[in-house]
Amino acid sequence: MITALIIAGAVLMIWNIYRFFQLIRSTHDVLSSNSTRDQRWMLIALILLIFFLGAYLFVGIFADPHLVTALILFFGSIFVAIVLTLMFHLMDTAKTRSIDIAEVLVGVIDARDPNLNGHSRYVQALTMLFYRYLPNNLKKEINPVSLEYAALMHDVGKLGVPESILNKPAQLDQDEWAVMRNHPKTGVKILKPLHTFDDIAPWIEYHHERIDGKGYYGLKAEEIPLASKMIAIADTYSAITMRRSYKPPRTHEDAIRIIQEVSGTQLDKDLADIFVKIPKEELVRCMPEKVKY
Repeated sequence: MITALIIAGAVLMIWNIYRFFQLIRSTHDVLSSNSTRDQRWMLIALILLIFFLGAYLFVGIFADPHLVTALILFFGSIFVAIVLTLMFHLMDTAKTRSIDIAEVLVGVIDARDPNLNGHSRYVQALTMLFYRYLPNNLKKEINPVSLEYAALMHDVGKLGVPESILNKPAQLDQDEWAVMRNHPKTGVKILKPLHTFDDIAPWIEYHHERIDGKGYYGLKAEEIPLASKMIAIADTYSAITMRRSYKPPRTHEDAIRIIQEVSGTQLDKDLADIFVKIPKEELVRCMPEKVKY
């Protein structure tokens, strides 16, 4: 029984160390400060967990433990497992509530322009669905929580665009278009006080870049962040399929055809090929209820 308790405790501690690595990875996003001090405490905690695992192995192999010692080691590993489970739960709860609050705020921003009401949440849902279909090698390049915030906040810079321009029924003149084209940079300035958003600032700033270099700021091909290319595709699909005051919504089939036509020039071809293969019913479900027609 003593040996069984020690072996069970050691196995559980190995699992705890694995989960702790997962916890460390989950803190590298826009909701985690990831400061030097935090990293230092994470490292200390990891070293202690490995030390305790070594203690289990030493006692089990070289010592002659009593039942009390075995019970202490076994329940110690259970205690660590419970603490890790609570930490994961608290982090998930905090992130869920934070994204809910962000969605409400972005909804207020979108409401300034009746043509955009629901657009940001639509792009957010499309982008996260898109992420699910990425091959693993590309998924590893992007933190999904950070991607979700970048997609949701991609048009936050339109707070700096006058409503007379946002709601203009006619074509924008050259000066008005210059103001509109600057909204990605304005969005980055708005989010600048939130230093945890620094990593995703380029994703937001360059979501209107084109593969051929004819976008807002002249970046092209591999100069454009992967996340920006994904948001650009989701943004294009949203723009085509949502109703505007000056045009009716177009069909899913129209959107897929247009995305295929502009892939390689406006949109990244490899990513577009992945997006157009996502089942229609999944893409359609991404549209918020309030903007469905």
